[in-house]
Order: sequence, then structure tokens, then C-alpha cells
Amino acid sequence: MKVVKKILIGLLGIVAILLITGLFIKKDYAVHREIVINKPKQEVFDYIKLLKNQDNFSVWAMTDPKMKKTYTGTDGTVGFVSAWDSQNKDVGKGEQEIKKITEGERIDFELRFIKPFESTEKAYMTTEAVSPAQTKVRWGFDGHMAYPMNLMLLFMDFDQMLGDQLKTGLDNLKVKLES
Repeated sequence: MKVVKKILIGLLGIVAILLITGLFIKKDYAVHREIVINKPKQEVFDYIKLLKNQDNFSVWAMTDPKMKKTYTGTDGTVGFVSAWDSQNKDVGKGEQEIKKITEGERIDFELRFIKPFESTEKAYMTTEAVSPAQTKVRWGFDGHMAYPMNLMLLFMDFDQMLGDQLKTGLDNLKVKLES
């Protein structure tokens, strides 16, 4: 009994330390990746502002070709919503809404995840002319993890995890637009 009691006290101590630590660690994260595409800026922007085109380059959209997709509104305009529902646990269920467009420069999205977890995150894509025939595209996420879920930031490398998927998506976009 004394050994079990000591083990329980030890476990409670570890949990308490983790919870106290969570009060002092960051709750926000930002991840972005960039690529240069050999196409004029307006042509690239006109393509990426259409959410339906993400089916052609986004890793997440390509993970489950059988996912159910629904659309509300006019694609490429503020308020357009692209929703998905998948039995694949890596895809889940959610929706993406265009929240703001700075024509030719930037598109801001709100991602609302429903399954396997509920979360709302911000994402964006920007275009910047490198030359008349080259465009730098930046794709990024700004996230927030409330306490005590922010403890996951200690153990997971969101920059690498999300960054690798953004990089693959941008590589796919480059191939698509340059072919």
C-alpha cells in the first residue's frame, strides 16, 4: 500500500508540474512556407484565390479522394465556404471560409475543424512579384492552443509537421501552374 501511495503521489506531482508549466508556455504558433513560381503574379493570385483549386495542390485535399465536399457562395469572393467530410481520421470534417481578399496580394481564410477535434485557425496565402514572370507565394497558418492543450506545443514540432505539408502543397502548386 505504501508503494502504491508513493506512486500516486509521484504521478500527481508530475501532473501538477505539467499543469503549472502550461501556464507559462506560449499558446500561439505560426507556420509558413514560401516558393517561387515561374508565372506572373496576377495569374498566380487568380488561381489561388479559388478555394476549389486547392483540390489540385493541397496535401489535405488530396489525402482522401472520396471525401464529401460542399460549397456555399461564389468561389474567390469573401464569404465563400468550402466544407469537407471524410471518414479518414487524418482529414476529418470541417470547413474553410474566405474572410478577406486584398486583390492581387493576399487571401485570408478561417479554418473551422469539427472532427476529429474542434478548433478554429487562421490561414493565408500571399503573392509577391519577384520579377514580371516570377511570383513568390507564401502559405501560412496562425494557430492558438488554449491552456492546458498548449502543453502539446512542448512535445510536438508544429513548424515541421505543418510546414512539411505546406511545402508539399506549394511544390504541387508550382508543378500545376508551370505545366
